[in-house]
Parts: sequence; structure tokens; C-alpha cells
Amino acid sequence: MRVTQIVELSKSRSKVYIEQEFAFVLYKGELRMYHIHEGEEIKEEDYQTIMQELLPKRAKLRAMNLLTKRDYTTAQLKQKLMDGFYPKEIIEQALDYVASFHYTDDLRYATDYIDYHESDKSRRRIVMDLTSKGISEEIIERAFEEWEEQGGCRNEIEMIERLLEKKHYDGEQADFKETQRVFAWLMRKGFECETIKKVMHNFR
Repeated sequence: MRVTQIVELSKSRSKVYIEQEFAFVLYKGELRMYHIHEGEEIKEEDYQTIMQELLPKRAKLRAMNLLTKRDYTTAQLKQKLMDGFYPKEIIEQALDYVASFHYTDDLRYATDYIDYHESDKSRRRIVMDLTSKGISEEIIERAFEEWEEQGGCRNEIEMIERLLEKKHYDGEQADFKETQRVFAWLMRKGFECETIKKVMHNFR
């Protein structure tokens, strides 16, 4: 296997191309350690060490470090590792590793998200948010079921009323401009148009 190109990614790291295709990113010291030079062959044993030992360990540590700072969905964590230019198979190994310890759990993430936003976001908005984070519709539906089994309950009319109270909205005193502003704010939270109209019309 011939190293066809080495492209500096930063002062400390470079992208390595083998047979014209991107292979991996290494630190400058590692390039020297494995005698990787543009236009020269890379030893098979060195390649295997990089792909089977060096990069898997690094990707797992990277994933673990990210998860110590905040929760990530599997899709979000995958994107973070992709941004780090880890090879696809290395990313899958790292994701499997953290999942085996339940450090990533999309169902738990979705259930916690629902619980946290149950009073300020509509179901539709929560579904949109979770979908954008890479969580499947099936898992989102299961998360709502688990949340309800744990005692969660959503009454969107009451939710809108509470939000209007927080906004100090007065249906009798508000002018057209204020009413439209509050209406748009509730729409952005994902509530249905007719539900908002009904609540605002009766809210005093």
C-alpha cells in the first residue's frame, strides 16, 4: 500500500491518503513513528496496528470524553467522530463500545428530553427537536409511552394557558400587534394553530 498524499490538517495533525483514498488522521509524531512518507509504501503491520489498536483506542477515548461533558444521541456522537476524521469502521467500534456501557441510550435521552420540556414545548415541537438530533420516530414514540407510564401527562390547552400567564398576556388589554407576537411565539413552540386561537380567545 502506497501513501499517495499527506495533507496537513493542523500544526500537529495530518490527513493520510493511501492509494489516492483518505485513510486516517495521524499526529506528526506518529507519522515519524510508523515511517509514513508521501510516495512510499506503508508496512502492512504498521497499517494494521494503526487501524486495529491506535485509532480504535483514540476514538473510544474521544467518545468517552465527549460524554463526560454532556449527553449525546448516537447520531450526534457519530457526527462528532466524523468531524474528527475517524474512519467509518473505527467510528462504529467506538459507538458500540460506549453503547455497551449504556453511555449512549437514545430512548433514555428522548424520555429525559420529554420530561424536561413537558411544560414548555408541544408534542409536535418535541418530536421535531428529537428527530433533528437523529432519533428515530419509533424510539420517540416509545419514549412518550415510557414517559406516560411513569406518570407524565400532557394537556396542551393547560400548557398554553401557563405560558400565557408567564408572558403576562391579557386578552382584553392586548392590542393586535401584541396578540400576533404572542401567537407567533406559541406557534414556534409547535402548538396547533386552532388550539392556540381557542385558548387565546378565551384567555382573560
